[in-house]
Amino acid sequence: MIASRRQLLALGAGAALGATLLVTMRAALAAAPAVFAAPALPPVEVWKSPTCGCCAKWVEHLEANGFKVQVRDQGNTAARQRAGIAQALGSCHTALVGGYAIEGHVPAADILRLLRERPAAIGLAVPGMPIGSPGMEQGNQRDRYDVLLVARNGKTSVFATHQ
Repeated sequence: MIASRRQLLALGAGAALGATLLVTMRAALAAAPAVFAAPALPPVEVWKSPTCGCCAKWVEHLEANGFKVQVRDQGNTAARQRAGIAQALGSCHTALVGGYAIEGHVPAADILRLLRERPAAIGLAVPGMPIGSPGMEQGNQRDRYDVLLVARNGKTSVFATHQ
């Protein structure tokens, strides 16, 4: 059977429309990852001693977990005080991220949880330098330690416990 001119024109128009739709769909799919991408993590600003190796390892831990970190090698005593973290909760570095203070070797997963839940608080603290916390790894040795949520009134509660 021979197709009429009208049928050929209709077939050609349908093919052109299909090609246009295909190009449009491909463009939309190519843009889809940007549309559905997770929101970017807020930057982290860290104050630490320029010679502290465990602080540098903690920064590497954060970067490995998707954070962009700016380091200020000028000690952390003044930063801790400005953030409202009590000296008794102190550690070797202080950070600010997303409106929260982070004191010490807090795991990235706990920081992500803090940013997700957004509690009314100053931030998180891991007092001292527990063995096995991020940046303080020493083989298989691990201390049990708590990550403390520091309320705006300075009181603390356990945010997470690590073994």
